[in-house]
Amino acid sequence: MKKQQPQISEDKILETSWELLGEEGIEKLSMRRLADRLGIQAPSLYWYFKSKQHLYQRLANQVSKMILEEFHSEGEWKEQLTGLAVTVRNVLSRYPCSTQLMMMTLPHEPDSIRFTNRMLLCVESTPLEQEQKMQVVTTLVNYVFYFVLDDYQHERNVSAIFKDQKAHPGEEMIRLLDSMSETDVGLFRRMFTNGLFNLMGTDGAFEFGLKLILLGIEQVIKEQEKEK
Repeated sequence: MKKQQPQISEDKILETSWELLGEEGIEKLSMRRLADRLGIQAPSLYWYFKSKQHLYQRLANQVSKMILEEFHSEGEWKEQLTGLAVTVRNVLSRYPCSTQLMMMTLPHEPDSIRFTNRMLLCVESTPLEQEQKMQVVTTLVNYVFYFVLDDYQHERNVSAIFKDQKAHPGEEMIRLLDSMSETDVGLFRRMFTNGLFNLMGTDGAFEFGLKLILLGIEQVIKEQEKEK
């Protein structure tokens, strides 16, 4: 008797893709691995997605949709940008490899386009030029993307070091720093031993970086108003 083909759907494919991304990372995601997990032949996936890039586009579209659903901030442009940055970070932090997906795709899906439009609306009330508004949004979202990605990669690096080494990674670093001159690593060594690098990825670090961006935008607006 011929074995029955498992019933799949686009939603099931996307759900399984997230599972694989969480387990193995985006580097190992392939249409063949995805098909194996679904219990189907790889060519069957192409009825739903023309390519892996098309799959990425749909996953990124899902992320954009979730951000739009959770972002309800109102008020002036600073409050809106702050709320947007926090929402984007929260959503990206919950879904493995979502930052890479957003960076590897273009806004060519409905919710991705809506997300881009909503970001631009946050600064529409400012007196900035249109190209400056686009630069503001790009700078802000790139900051959030890099912050989340850096934290994600740091955790993976630490896990890999713990797996490969018997000693604690911090002990290895101290030995390395102690073998180098004060001129070369003095400031780095003091920051490391004082635990300042542990602030990476924290809410405080995120809020401080966001504050720098908002103050910079505000300063540009003030300078332009003086020139008028």
